[in-house]
Amino acid sequence: MHLSGTFLLFWAAGLTVHVVLFSVLLVRHRATMFPVFTTLIAMNIVNAIALYEIASHGSKHTYFIAYFAFAILDLGLQLSVTYELAADIFCPTGTWAPDVRNGFLILVIASLAVAISLACLPAPLESTLLGRLLDRGNFFSSALQCELFVGMIAFSASASLPWKTHVARIAQGLGFYSLIGIMTEAGHNVLPFNTTLYDTLTYLRMTTYLVCSGYWIVMLWMNAPAPQELPEETRKQLFTLQRRVEYDLRKLRSLKR
Repeated sequence: MHLSGTFLLFWAAGLTVHVVLFSVLLVRHRATMFPVFTTLIAMNIVNAIALYEIASHGSKHTYFIAYFAFAILDLGLQLSVTYELAADIFCPTGTWAPDVRNGFLILVIASLAVAISLACLPAPLESTLLGRLLDRGNFFSSALQCELFVGMIAFSASASLPWKTHVARIAQGLGFYSLIGIMTEAGHNVLPFNTTLYDTLTYLRMTTYLVCSGYWIVMLWMNAPAPQELPEETRKQLFTLQRRVEYDLRKLRSLKR
């Protein structure tokens, strides 16, 4: 495959920010706080190196197959990161309250339904099956992630649950990138492949990700304000209160019978 100067520029920038971000996660001990997010960043480093080697020495078909495989892995890890952040927000005591767990499950199911519906909207067909799958998959991924983060923000606000600083910063970056991704992939679905405007939208999405990665580097290097950290004593109190409420609810239901 022929590698353009623009491709090489974005490749080098992406690899650089991922290596720096991964180093920040390790040096500042954020990897233990966000192991799935750290795994996602490590996978992106492997992804960049592998795809560059394939693009330099392999065929276009081999590159698209590898890209598709990494895209599936990336989607799975992004969804896992969403769950990791949700668990930090909605079960700070380490145990999901039944109402919160059910509400989050409803949010996931509703987001999946909407994302699938959006990805199935009519659009100009790519010349290859793999190209169509990539376009639909990118659109589905962006729509799903954006809906989940918006829903999590609304859900946490209604439940009066505070966001820790680092959790909020990761979620803000992913949410903003997903929002831009919806717009760029919507454009990809209506524009002919390999046109100037099509490529511009691709570069816009890649630039947005670089900006979000730079934001994570700065925010995760900084310490979270101490008052936003949940003290151990408060965790115990919340856990005890949660158990007490569950016990009272079971007792009330038994009396109604």
